[in-house]
Amino acid sequence: MGKDIPVAEEMNQSQARYPELFGRIDPAAVPRHVGIIMDGNGRWASRRAFPRIRGHREGVHSVDEVVACAREVGVRVLTLYAFSVENWRRPKMEIQALMSLLREYIVKKLPVMHQHGIRFKTIGRTEDLSPNTRKLLRRAEQETAGYGGLVLNLALSYGGRTEIVDAVRSLVRDAADGKLHPDHVDEALLSARMYTAGLPDPDLIIRTSGEHRTSNFLLWQAAYTELYFTPTFWPDFKRREFLEAILDFQGRERRFGLIGEQLKPTKRVDDAL
Repeated sequence: MGKDIPVAEEMNQSQARYPELFGRIDPAAVPRHVGIIMDGNGRWASRRAFPRIRGHREGVHSVDEVVACAREVGVRVLTLYAFSVENWRRPKMEIQALMSLLREYIVKKLPVMHQHGIRFKTIGRTEDLSPNTRKLLRRAEQETAGYGGLVLNLALSYGGRTEIVDAVRSLVRDAADGKLHPDHVDEALLSARMYTAGLPDPDLIIRTSGEHRTSNFLLWQAAYTELYFTPTFWPDFKRREFLEAILDFQGRERRFGLIGEQLKPTKRVDDAL
């Protein structure tokens, strides 16, 4: 069991601001795990003649709104694609600004995580980050490790293919050491070596900015994930847009290889995290 979630003093802002949308959400059919490809910060800034970093800074406000809304509607895990392995090819000054924003966010939001019982995690090759950044991330992970509320999972220096490579390498090492027979490798064993081990696969992945691709995000885990694409740039994606995505998800029929007649309404039991 995780730590008890502190009682929030503020009211449910999503319900208060968007009662019609919030009221249409079926609590029993909320996706357990939502992943978001937060795209469009640079284009949002460019269209306003702002520097790119302004778009990234505005995007942090969207993170605040979506994290709060996810917690309020009952999402168990929220994975945000914050920095990809390919993003290391961006201009050095932009990378430095992004890492500064990341550290600023953790410092400011750690008290909020404590207040609401949010468990903070990271996935990716975080060893590529600076020592100061890694130290701050470890602190946030350690201080919130026992919480049983929303899991806020940041994908940093992350790539779906590199994740699969890292998982396979760990299995190969075990096989070379005689700890594992190749015939014993199956999907469950490989899943257990992914960065997301212990978390449910995403039910829903959202991509903002109008692009229609997953860009190397959660490739293994997204085998049966519902995809939601919106033209809204990330800095403009707030509570309303997140609620609309949840409602769209709830209107879909997920068959997992079955036919419609085989599906029976079942009461969902959340996986223990």
